[in-house]
Amino acid sequence: MTVVRPLLTVLLAVLLSGCEPESPMLRIGSPAPAFVLNQLDGVASRFPEQYANHVVAIRFWADWCPFCRSEMTALEPVYRQYRDRGLVILAINVLQPPEIVRPFIKQLGISYDILLDAQGNVTRQYQVMALPVTYIIDRKGIIRARILGESTPEVFAKEITGLL
Repeated sequence: MTVVRPLLTVLLAVLLSGCEPESPMLRIGSPAPAFVLNQLDGVASRFPEQYANHVVAIRFWADWCPFCRSEMTALEPVYRQYRDRGLVILAINVLQPPEIVRPFIKQLGISYDILLDAQGNVTRQYQVMALPVTYIIDRKGIIRARILGESTPEVFAKEITGLL
């Protein structure tokens, strides 16, 4: 089992790098790339159109990621505390089918939006090379922070509160 997780991380990096031309580096202060992904219930989510005037945390995760489970659970109370002030969390699952994602989310009791990046296109667009990673987007659609690796509720709250 301990060998499987590093292999999955390497496989993820290979799959996401693909053979596409290198895209421009995402930078703090640049506009967040637009995308359309289906939610777990099949309804399409259009970023940024549907989330205008919200602070959006775009999180990339998978159920095999050792830190994603604890981080997703830890961020739920922060989301509940700030959602009425305009916080949206878009938790983008990377390359897993709904049959895997649905029971995982149900077990965790997550109430924020779960999106499916079944082909990895948005994950590549956001230049994700390891999980978890979170982008914090302001109300105007500008990237204001990137959290690499597992985030604590305190770090996450610090990044979003100034934008709400």
